[in-house]
Amino acid sequence: MPQTALPPLYSRAVLGLNGGPTDGLVVRLGCELARGRAMELIALHVIEVDWRHDLSEDLASSNATASAVLDLAENIAEQNKVTLRTGLLQAREVGAALVDEAAELAADVMIVGLPYRQRFGGDFAIGDVIPYVFQNASCTVLVARESVGDGSGRRADRSAISFGRAS
Repeated sequence: MPQTALPPLYSRAVLGLNGGPTDGLVVRLGCELARGRAMELIALHVIEVDWRHDLSEDLASSNATASAVLDLAENIAEQNKVTLRTGLLQAREVGAALVDEAAELAADVMIVGLPYRQRFGGDFAIGDVIPYVFQNASCTVLVARESVGDGSGRRADRSAISFGRAS
């Protein structure tokens, strides 16, 4: 009996990549959701442009780090036999760029990564991108958080996944 594609949980996912330790996790999670389903994956990396530069300056195309981030995503998707489209954006604010692009692409889910880091003094630091995305995204938001170290200098094997939905 021929295999038919499973119905998609989501039809289009935007994967927000930041060049950090969670990028692989974000792409693998997207691939797991898309495997065997008619689901489109779009990996986006946003280059934050400071106020000294004009947004029309092309800072993205010559950025080797940004290319490496998207190459990693493509390699992971290829290993998982999933089709992935990539995009490179320039913006003043990463969160706003991800939210706007997800809306423009009519994405019904966004997956972003959250590295486990602490501020001086031990408080957990979430940054400003994730809260902005949670508050402003019109689609479901999945956050893949990096594992917490176990005190031995090694990372624990599991990652925490939290789910958020725009109201």
